[in-house]
Amino acid sequence: MARYTGPKSKISRKFGEPILGFSKALDKKNYPPGMHGNSKKRKQTTEFAKQLKEKQKAKFIYGLLERQFARFYGEAARKKGVTGENLMKMLEARLDNTVYRLGITNTRRGARQLVSHKHVTVNGKVASVPSFILKPGDVVGIKGKTKENAAEVTSLSNRDSKFAWLEWNGDKFEGTFLALPERDQIPENIHEQLIVELYSK
Repeated sequence: MARYTGPKSKISRKFGEPILGFSKALDKKNYPPGMHGNSKKRKQTTEFAKQLKEKQKAKFIYGLLERQFARFYGEAARKKGVTGENLMKMLEARLDNTVYRLGITNTRRGARQLVSHKHVTVNGKVASVPSFILKPGDVVGIKGKTKENAAEVTSLSNRDSKFAWLEWNGDKFEGTFLALPERDQIPENIHEQLIVELYSK
């Protein structure tokens, strides 16, 4: 299955929240898409369906394919600690997600494109793999010509989100990944325990 590139509003309506960004469609049609989306006779959701839906939500939010997500889960399960929290920490430590969190772009999709097109550096070296996992102390920067891009400069100047595990240096146009975030610091509305239960079957 290829990465989803369709309308964001459709996904937001499916999960009942703006997981891919603000959508007016969610306010106008606060029910799932499809011909039966507004039906009052919807079947009761099973436990398996809830678990699957939570996994799909996490995949859409972080822009991962099924095999990629399964690989991340496997690595999280092998680490010490709570598997669900390990998974969330690893997803947040991805390079494309960090570029987005730093405010270099307004969307994760845009962050992934920046990384793939070799506009982003890690510790001074060009990084082109969006799934690269950052370690505490890694410095994420922007290549010289990219700094002059009007859209990126505007995004950086209007940053209004700050996260405790990241530090931004506006003079150098670079950010430092200070540490893996704690679960209560991650703002995403994901019930990771449901995902663990799904994979544990």
